[in-house]
Amino acid sequence: MAFRDDEKPPATPNAVAGSKDGLVKMTIPTYSKKDVALTADSVTAVVEIKATSSTAVREGLDLVAVLDVSGSMGGQKIESVKRALKFVIMKLTPADRLSIVTFDSSADRLNPLQSMTQATQDFLKEKVGNLKAGGGTDIKAGLDLGLAILAGRVHTESRTANIFLMSDGQTSGDPTVVDPGEVSVYTFGFGRGTDHKLLTALAKKSVGGTYSSVPDGTNLSAPFATLLGGLLTVVAQDVRLTLTPKTADGELDTMVVAPGTDYTQTTDANGTITIKFGTLFAGEARKVAVNFTLKDSDDDEKYNATLAVARHSYAAQETPQPPQNIQRVRTPTPSSPADAGAEELAVQAEEVRRRHAGKISEASEMAEEAGKTKDDGKLALAREKLVDAQNALEDILVDDGDKMVDALRAELMKLLEYMDSHQVYDELGRPYALATVTSHGRQRAAGRGDEEEVPSLYVTPRMVKYLEQARKFEENTEEPVPSAEEDAKKDLEDNPLGAIAAPLAFYLDSAIQALQAIQKIVAATSST
Repeated sequence: MAFRDDEKPPATPNAVAGSKDGLVKMTIPTYSKKDVALTADSVTAVVEIKATSSTAVREGLDLVAVLDVSGSMGGQKIESVKRALKFVIMKLTPADRLSIVTFDSSADRLNPLQSMTQATQDFLKEKVGNLKAGGGTDIKAGLDLGLAILAGRVHTESRTANIFLMSDGQTSGDPTVVDPGEVSVYTFGFGRGTDHKLLTALAKKSVGGTYSSVPDGTNLSAPFATLLGGLLTVVAQDVRLTLTPKTADGELDTMVVAPGTDYTQTTDANGTITIKFGTLFAGEARKVAVNFTLKDSDDDEKYNATLAVARHSYAAQETPQPPQNIQRVRTPTPSSPADAGAEELAVQAEEVRRRHAGKISEASEMAEEAGKTKDDGKLALAREKLVDAQNALEDILVDDGDKMVDALRAELMKLLEYMDSHQVYDELGRPYALATVTSHGRQRAAGRGDEEEVPSLYVTPRMVKYLEQARKFEENTEEPVPSAEEDAKKDLEDNPLGAIAAPLAFYLDSAIQALQAIQKIVAATSST
């Protein structure tokens, strides 16, 4: 089944005409060793891709909300869904399009993908207000219908395709067989009866999607608002990182992306690795740790060895992004680890973050095994692993103060609380661990029901703003909510140069690199 979408939305109201160059930058801070010996050695580089923090330029949003309205969604749950959808509707602008799909034993489309004019907003708020719960649960039917609506789009230029999929129960269909393609699927598990593992798998199968836990007694509007704060500030699509090894130079033996970057990777016959990140929200970053193994060298002088060439790209850029060499100083007498500087600490911090996520994953797997036989001893071992991870954080020195360590420590403390017993883990610990590990793997914020207690490493300023607006909206749903267009105008007032800062910096950098190249040519000519 396919749906044609012939309604062309207006241009994004806060889009700035002109180049989109410079909206995403790449930096390579340093390595896990300041320099290396001429003998065989190994080093780790961290490549960071970061989007501009300005929200002056963004892509249009095409969103399909796929909602569980089965019998178990009655009472407070369906009311929470209505409030969350009403908040989303009020935030969107005419440049954004929304379609709502409901599912129980089958799926139903409430409306086609429509621009959010005032008339459409009023119409949808009334439709949402009339939602009722009843019937079974077929997540596959809802997901199939949501994807069909997005597949039927006619107008796709400078627009992102996304699904919000919410459910509170077990499904009768098998949605894992569905291929989301280039659509980002964000899933939300509502309460203790949810198949949290299934929803996590669906999110991870898509490009950039995350899983959010919505514990019983919490509001769906909080995680909806958090993700919406990102989707309404998408500055780049089809973001990619390409790493080309320089094995021909005789220095490099192997190049491998370290575990912990949960995005699609491909490697061609020449060993070039390409990682697809999908979209980037304003202020978001992606860090990729790359492990290199070096060969023995016959040189007896200090020199720079080029290990690989890194290049990033994204859709709509006019000027190709310049590549950067990943280099390492090699010398007969390498510096001691004590010589590590601020950049070195930044790499160590990234290794700590990835190791932290791995420990949470290991502890949750142990808790799962303990739960099968109600083995209190195994559950205690899972808690011990989290305590060990806590202790490992105490001696960590990072370059951003205590922000990262505090956030990681708070996650561990919350999960320790949720491993107090098998029952508590089943109800709260499992979804919390799944959401946390997925968030770290995607390096993107996800709801866990603890937004007021545990700071997230990945929230952006717009996400924080929307979360606060959602809290106020929950207190009084009759109060008006600022639209995304009004939020963008406020951002521009606070930072009037934000719209041109990124392209201007890009062109200045390009000019400096051109001057440096000319300088080298002149110097070489003069020497001859």
